Amino acid sequence: MSDSVLEQVVAGRAPEVLPLTVDQYHSMIAAGILREGQPTELIDGVLVRRDRSDRGGDSMAHGPRHSLTLKRTERQLRAVEAYGFHLHVQLPVTLGAIQEPEPDVSVVRGKAEDYLERHPGQADILALVEVSDSTLEYDRTTKQRLFAAAGIGTYLIVNLPDERIEVYQQPLVSEGRYAARTDYVAGQTLRLVLSPTQQVEFQVSHVLLPRDGSPT
Repeated sequence: MSDSVLEQVVAGRAPEVLPLTVDQYHSMIAAGILREGQPTELIDGVLVRRDRSDRGGDSMAHGPRHSLTLKRTERQLRAVEAYGFHLHVQLPVTLGAIQEPEPDVSVVRGKAEDYLERHPGQADILALVEVSDSTLEYDRTTKQRLFAAAGIGTYLIVNLPDERIEVYQQPLVSEGRYAARTDYVAGQTLRLVLSPTQQVEFQVSHVLLPRDGSPT
């Protein structure tokens, strides 16, 4: 059986794929070619299906463990609303001409109403969060490259398989990676710095679920 065209492109045996732009992506949604709210995101000009499944689960389904952890993460981060930020949950952020991912949580400057005419962009975002189970390797590589290249100051991976929260900081924009990584486990406190005089903090155990699944 011959390779698919994508496999041939990766191997250098087929012409280069023409990337979609964010504007073209939006036009496809407006024209009904893509349905608004579908679990897709634009990465490097390629439409990618968002995988929010639990490890070993159906990649087309939103896994219950992923869902609950997302709710717990959102609950802890709500404190940012007292400091002039809001949470943008599983919604697009525009990080370049061919980049429009949908992180699980974006901590965005201002009010939701400030973004009536556009999605939040690089300058609007304080931090991005991915709840990672089946997508852990992808979130550590592709998503880290994308977010660092966009200059996002803080990127958090809620790592379900290893029961930790990975915090990436100091983006090296030209290299597409973060210079610093700090891991937090149950029993520790994570602090998200909003400004030189403002921060929010929460217990890691209030986000992560123990292996037996019983909430704390």
